[in-house]
Amino acid sequence: MAAKLSKGTALIGQSGGPTAVINQSLVGVVEELRAGLVKRGIVKRVYGMRHGVNGLVKGDLVDLTRYPGGTLRRIATTPSAALGSSRDKPDPDYCARILDQCKDLGARYFFYIGGNDSSDTCRIVSELAAGAGYELRCFHVPKTIDNDLMGSDHTPGYPSAARFQALAFMSDSMDNASLPGVKINVVMGRHAGFLTAAAALARGTGKDAARNGPHLIYCPEIPFDSARFLQDVERVYSKLGRCQVAVSEGIQDANHQPIVATLLKFLEKDSHGNIQLSGVGALGDALADHVKNNLKVSGSKLRVRADTFGYLQRCWPDPSPIDSKEARAAGKMAVKHAARGEMSGSIAITRAKGKVYRAEYQLIQLTDVAAKTRHMPEDFFEGHCDVSRKFLDYVRPLVGKLPVMERI
Repeated sequence: MAAKLSKGTALIGQSGGPTAVINQSLVGVVEELRAGLVKRGIVKRVYGMRHGVNGLVKGDLVDLTRYPGGTLRRIATTPSAALGSSRDKPDPDYCARILDQCKDLGARYFFYIGGNDSSDTCRIVSELAAGAGYELRCFHVPKTIDNDLMGSDHTPGYPSAARFQALAFMSDSMDNASLPGVKINVVMGRHAGFLTAAAALARGTGKDAARNGPHLIYCPEIPFDSARFLQDVERVYSKLGRCQVAVSEGIQDANHQPIVATLLKFLEKDSHGNIQLSGVGALGDALADHVKNNLKVSGSKLRVRADTFGYLQRCWPDPSPIDSKEARAAGKMAVKHAARGEMSGSIAITRAKGKVYRAEYQLIQLTDVAAKTRHMPEDFFEGHCDVSRKFLDYVRPLVGKLPVMERI
């Protein structure tokens, strides 16, 4: 027998770094609510929270109940967070204010699209509501380009950002071949290397795959050694006359010290006290200087360049078709679980068994996701500076068809 659902308002918010498909999840939630709970008269109003829970506590809401369908369809295919996002990490006091606002609005359904911190917000609010005897169904819709949420095979946002890496490294490798030298590209990823690893797709599968970049890949999961890095670059350069490097912004040494901190003395910190890694060129510049100053090659002066991809990789408007479809479905699935009477949970995407890729969706406990970080497994690596075939088999179905590039 289906659970009796309380009538009230539904709230939707977006949090954390935007992605190319986060709006697909937003529209998925809105569409499923309107087709089901709104139509049945259970949900009276659907409100979007401007800039996540920050907007909720300030009363900054937008009514999506009858928002034009054509506009929603365009929003779905637009990158970035249409409602605006937030980096707030609510503590219990903050979440108590969130719950108070939910009560004032008569909210009975709370959907939050985001990563680890967003799932933790859902968890705290859900637990506070239960403790207060207030019926509030709280659901976390996953999102992160880092692909570091526990319980999922992969996370909406990651396949599109992985596609960006493949295309960016593919074209940059052609540039590097045209004007040979050492090229270092810094990719997002403080703790998990999934995004940096995706650069390996740029090599393709043809006869030139072994010569195509990236030639070296460094992820946070494997300790980085500056001296060994020079040896790696020298080995590749002496063989190919060039070297393209993919490096995660979060690489660290054996003592878990961020490499950028070992190469530079003065670094900015973010609002949470972490060394600022994204959107700055410190690591790329430091590694480039390290190569220039310490690697000697015969003949002409060694050409060394570095780029930090920064925020470009989050919202590039060429999403993976698989990612767009799955992000929309994850939003819809959250509403379906609420309509079935579930009180809370996080939507996880898992991979069905079989040779042909197919996604499945499960509801897992918020405590299984909240404030936890998933890392790349050991068998996704090949040595200390490359990825394995198992990783390539894992990521290839997610990114969509990639172009084939040729050289004379």
